Amino acid sequence: PALAGLCLNSLTILSFCKTPELRTPTHLLVLSLALADTGISLNALVAATSSLLRRWPYGSEGCQAHGFQGFVASLASICSSAAIAWGRYHHYCTRSQLAWNTAISLVICVWLSSAFWAALPLLGWGHYDYEPLGTCCTLDYSRVDRNFISFLFTMAFFNFFLPLFITLISYRLMEQKLRKTGHLQVNTTLPARTLLFGWGPYALLYLYATVADVSSISPRLQMVPALIAKTVPTINAINYAVGSEMVHRGIWQCLSPQRSELDRAR
Repeated sequence: PALAGLCLNSLTILSFCKTPELRTPTHLLVLSLALADTGISLNALVAATSSLLRRWPYGSEGCQAHGFQGFVASLASICSSAAIAWGRYHHYCTRSQLAWNTAISLVICVWLSSAFWAALPLLGWGHYDYEPLGTCCTLDYSRVDRNFISFLFTMAFFNFFLPLFITLISYRLMEQKLRKTGHLQVNTTLPARTLLFGWGPYALLYLYATVADVSSISPRLQMVPALIAKTVPTINAINYAVGSEMVHRGIWQCLSPQRSELDRAR
């Protein structure tokens, strides 16, 4: 899943750089998501390499860096999905184009917010540590104290439940409005389902750790939410990029530049 997500999202990013038609405020939000999902896939590839070695070879500082980078990318992916949902609602329901200033501000807010929340464990609110199998690093949920619980619930509200609510409401309102006109051109259920089923198991595991002894769950079973989350970049790329006719055309132009030049000449 990590390699597939990396390839698809890298092609999406390349298509934005190579195709002028994709350089719009709306597609800037999709580009932000592709960058975040590329970060998740790279993080997963590092973990896969460690799994082959059956140990973490980069030391404690490498563990902190790996946890921080993965957390930034994950939060940016979740919040970028919510930003896309709001952007689509604005486009389809207000019938006005998303302004560049608004799109750029959204992207900056997404990444600054993600970096802020991911930096807090480095500063003492929360903590990064090895995952149960010891081959990658993430937010440590084995330390169940006030520090962890306060960070977890605050972070989860702003970076999971709030983006999920925005996504659900945006697509719901868009579906109600466009179904009347018969011009429903986007999948209004897959984005919210991806957030819920892709990141929900992680949220459940962390919430379970606050009320029960997580060591009662086998280490391999504890890794299941991480494996599910690693499929999110591939699903997002298929939904937002490959599933979009314009982005699909841009990817095809990147893969076959000679043919795209012939099409333009015609």
